[in-house]
Amino acid sequence: MRLIETFFRPDAVARRPWTMPAPLFRRAKQALRRSPGDCAFVPIRSMQYQAVIDVEELIFVDALGGYQVQDGQGGRVILLAWRPRPLAEMASLSEPVPCELIYYRSGLDEVQRRLIGELDRALQVLEARRQGRPGAGQGGVNVLPLRPR
Repeated sequence: MRLIETFFRPDAVARRPWTMPAPLFRRAKQALRRSPGDCAFVPIRSMQYQAVIDVEELIFVDALGGYQVQDGQGGRVILLAWRPRPLAEMASLSEPVPCELIYYRSGLDEVQRRLIGELDRALQVLEARRQGRPGAGQGGVNVLPLRPR
């Protein structure tokens, strides 16, 4: 049976241009390619966050909190998203990848800074585990808009 997780996307509170380090981008895309599903789930245990990588974006949720129920459907609320721009905009595979950074809650600048290093470490751990357990992280994503209460 295939696991489908639901995530709610609230209205954005801020959008900023940002550049993702090229090695982190490549590691994230590698995790997605190696995932048997259409996304890769990456636990960031040091922060109690979860990253979900798909072809369009990386979303971040609080793994312990932020659970919401709407119309009988339960899921986690997205706090941050990274949306890389098309690779055609890059001059080299070693240069940082232009992204749009989307905040769905204010006050997450420090979380954003920490996510860069912690996601990279979590992706390395995930890769090491997958070498011993093919099929880990299999599943899908259902992202729904979150209506204000």
